[in-house]
Amino acid sequence: MNNVYVYCELEGTTVADVSLELLTKGRKLANQLGCQLEAILAGSNLEGVEKQVMPYGVDKVHIFDAPGLFPYTSLPHASILINLFKEEKPQVCLMGATVIGRDLGPRVSSALTSGLTADCTALEIGPHEDKRAGKTYENLLYQIRPAFGGNIVATIINPEHRPQMATVREGVMKKEVLDENYQGEIIRHDVSKYVNDTDYIVKVIDRHVEKAKHNLKGAPIVITGGYGMGSKENFDMLYELAKELHGEVGASRAAVDAGFCEHDRQIGQTGVTVRPKLYIACGISGQIQHIAGMQDAGIIISINNDPNAPINTIADYVINGTVEEVIPKMIKYYKKNSK
Repeated sequence: MNNVYVYCELEGTTVADVSLELLTKGRKLANQLGCQLEAILAGSNLEGVEKQVMPYGVDKVHIFDAPGLFPYTSLPHASILINLFKEEKPQVCLMGATVIGRDLGPRVSSALTSGLTADCTALEIGPHEDKRAGKTYENLLYQIRPAFGGNIVATIINPEHRPQMATVREGVMKKEVLDENYQGEIIRHDVSKYVNDTDYIVKVIDRHVEKAKHNLKGAPIVITGGYGMGSKENFDMLYELAKELHGEVGASRAAVDAGFCEHDRQIGQTGVTVRPKLYIACGISGQIQHIAGMQDAGIIISINNDPNAPINTIADYVINGTVEEVIPKMIKYYKKNSK
């Protein structure tokens, strides 16, 4: 009762990275709240799946194992969460801001009239004083995300209704094993008590899963271009530099919208989150949505002809100049010195 729950996505019998990241964060939130961390896994042939999540400090694993639960379809998974939450009364529920999370989260929150904050970049626990109502709330979940086109960072709370629900993108939270030998309780539920036969009306006949063409999230060096790159042709310089540095190329949303780069390379609130050892920002102004996706990089270098660009305030090194002037010199230098 009143615990922190994480809905764990499964691809076959493998727990998604975003879910493991949320278990890490969930464990910290549960510690602050003085409650337990519980995980929900729904799929098929899940024997031993709990071993993937226990090391992240899970106190209780709810396993729903039935043939119709994988591949994911909306109705049975929504029924599982809605009916389980009616029984268990959690105070917090977290899930990934993925295709599945964006489908499942609103269904569950709507059915439970609980509210939901999407695409959070931070989650914290704290109090809130409602001066108008004369009430003070303790231990609320602060659901933090950029708003109004990234012009402000909004802290959203849900004082009255439970569970407090939030979705978080992959890579935003850090994945950390708490204890390899951590032992929690395993509950194998009778799925038929939670899911009606009519929920299985949609059947997946065929699935096509295409792997990413690049390893942007795992790259130790990321070179990212913004609208300041000027053209798709100028982006070719970044690919050349990335080849010399053995890195990957990313892009800001403005660059993607301008057609300079493919959408799957977009970094930021509406793209992917990266934590490379070295991040080189080329012609990027540094809007808050973009910074949310790269601010945890080890070293940040900004190449910009605007000395007042917002990204310069978080950069470790700033090279003041145009990308057309600076990047060819870097390529020439690394070509000469990498042999």
